[in-house]
Amino acid sequence: MTDTYRKPTLDKDLDKIATMEEATGLLNRGFVTPGLALVFIFLCAVIAAVFVTGHPGAVTIIAAAAIGAYMALNIGANDVANNVGPAVGSQAMTMGVALAIAAVFESAGALIAGGDVVSTISKGIIDPVAVSDPDIFIAAMMASLVAAAMWLHLATFIGAPVSTTHSIVGGVMGAGIAAAGVDAVNWQTMGGIAASWVISPLMGGVVAALFLAFIKTAIIYQDDKIAAARRWVPVLIAIMAGAFAAYLSLKGLKTLVEVSPGQALMVGAAVTIVTWAVTRPVIERQARGLENRNQSLRKLFGIPLICSAALLSFAHGANDVANAVGPLAAIVHTAEYGDVAAQVTIPLWVMAVGAAGISLGLVLFGPKLIRMVGNQITKLNPMRAYCVALSAAITVIVASALGLPVSSTHIAVGAVFGVGFFREWYTESSGRRADYVTRHKINPSDNKAAKGRLAEQRRRKLVRRSHFLQIIAAWVVTVPAAAVLSGFWFVVLRAVLY
Repeated sequence: MTDTYRKPTLDKDLDKIATMEEATGLLNRGFVTPGLALVFIFLCAVIAAVFVTGHPGAVTIIAAAAIGAYMALNIGANDVANNVGPAVGSQAMTMGVALAIAAVFESAGALIAGGDVVSTISKGIIDPVAVSDPDIFIAAMMASLVAAAMWLHLATFIGAPVSTTHSIVGGVMGAGIAAAGVDAVNWQTMGGIAASWVISPLMGGVVAALFLAFIKTAIIYQDDKIAAARRWVPVLIAIMAGAFAAYLSLKGLKTLVEVSPGQALMVGAAVTIVTWAVTRPVIERQARGLENRNQSLRKLFGIPLICSAALLSFAHGANDVANAVGPLAAIVHTAEYGDVAAQVTIPLWVMAVGAAGISLGLVLFGPKLIRMVGNQITKLNPMRAYCVALSAAITVIVASALGLPVSSTHIAVGAVFGVGFFREWYTESSGRRADYVTRHKINPSDNKAAKGRLAEQRRRKLVRRSHFLQIIAAWVVTVPAAAVLSGFWFVVLRAVLY
């Protein structure tokens, strides 16, 4: 009898130990990513020490390098999700493949086309005279970096994709106000940036919705979907290739060669024609034997989505690395030479810190925002994800040609919203869809499971309103939140350093 009762007790004790071991393992894994991030920040400070030891202001530069590394990590964690999120959400690629592609192309864009000269006063937000004193300037730039990085960190934690550019702009503005008062701010420039809060997502959403409307009309709700796909998918892929060629010419490679909007459009037109000629026979072969249903169409958009994620990541690395290393390069120059320059050259080690930080931040912390953009706002398939990616490229080109200040983050997320809201409207209001359903005798309410799905769809809608409101609120408060944080840190750094 004694043995009979000992065994269950022993099993219970072993179960408790196993549970404790499992909990400890999970807890340890939770500390791995922050630990690796701290190691990276420390290594960046060490690298800075190697390059600047013995120079004037070495301690300041080392501290700034650590802050710049922290900023780069947060850019990778928050901003890069917009480039690969739609492709992951549509299952065109796995999370692991997306992280690898984005990390490689972000780094390539930063190092190849990231530029070697940046403006020290971001986008002319504050009057250079107000921060002409080197000590004030260094404190302002460091405060801007800390504030922007902290805001991005918080936004990533709550699951809100926000604009890196707006974060650093708010940081510069807040430090400028703390240093020299509200008159130091160029409010006309700030007005243009505020306008982009509305312009960017609206343009992105409208462009994405228009392309989705075309795909539904020309392909999805045709009786012979495969024949329609043979005709139109090569055209759509060619438009995407041309748009990205123009996008990269105008934005991604602007530091290697100066290209006007007209020249970029000519490059895009040429690439469009060539791509159409090349992809037409490829799509013909892929379409052979496919069933006449929507699932078959998804296969034709997989490779274009992977290419779009890579190209968007390259352009992002080329453009947004300056948000991390621009203020850092300005601090390095000012600390070494004791003067505030209008433009400064970015040392190679500084550019490497930005490129490596963005890639590492993406790998360590990016999956959360990738999932948010890819499948938590609205459900994406390859056709919808194609519309989002294409919208990002076209909208930036149009906005650049018109001289409108836009945010690539707001454009991409606005495109996701546009796709979702268009689907809501189209499902309820489209006569073409209703006619197609009637002709093909599709009655989604014939069975209990379908009725449940319809009820859930009406209750939740196709765009999750909680995510929509949360992201919009984060966009609105990004600049003022970063400004308040920056003003606080400017006061602290002035008191500590000087």
